[in-house]
Amino acid sequence: MRIMGLDFGSKTVGVAISDPLLLTAQGLEIIRRKEANKLRRTLARIEELILEYDVEEIVLGLPKNMNATEGERVALTEEFRDKLERRTGLNVVMWDERLTTVAADRAMTEAGIRGERRKEYVDMIAASLILQGYLDRRAAGK
Repeated sequence: MRIMGLDFGSKTVGVAISDPLLLTAQGLEIIRRKEANKLRRTLARIEELILEYDVEEIVLGLPKNMNATEGERVALTEEFRDKLERRTGLNVVMWDERLTTVAADRAMTEAGIRGERRKEYVDMIAASLILQGYLDRRAAGK
């Protein structure tokens, strides 16, 4: 069994996967789409990864504002969650993703990744941070 972490953006979805022991999260890929509302291929790719990695649960980043209010991105993310649950039949846990992009940027700076290459990785790293936070909380029994 594994858990998948997703960072849902307007034109990308960062994907991370746990190890089989549910201890660590690893970035897997970034699914890109040309238009924000075109999700059919995105959902199909997520389904392929679920089967390939024997995923039994999904953690989806919830993009609350820094003051904990919910804006338009939260509503779009909740719609995506509903589509994921209907299509996959899996439980989708919403996880507060505030500051994950900041932490992803910091990790890339520390790793020496510069400029345009950062955009290639930020969503996948953010998905890993979302999933790792969830795994850590789960392991602590909270």
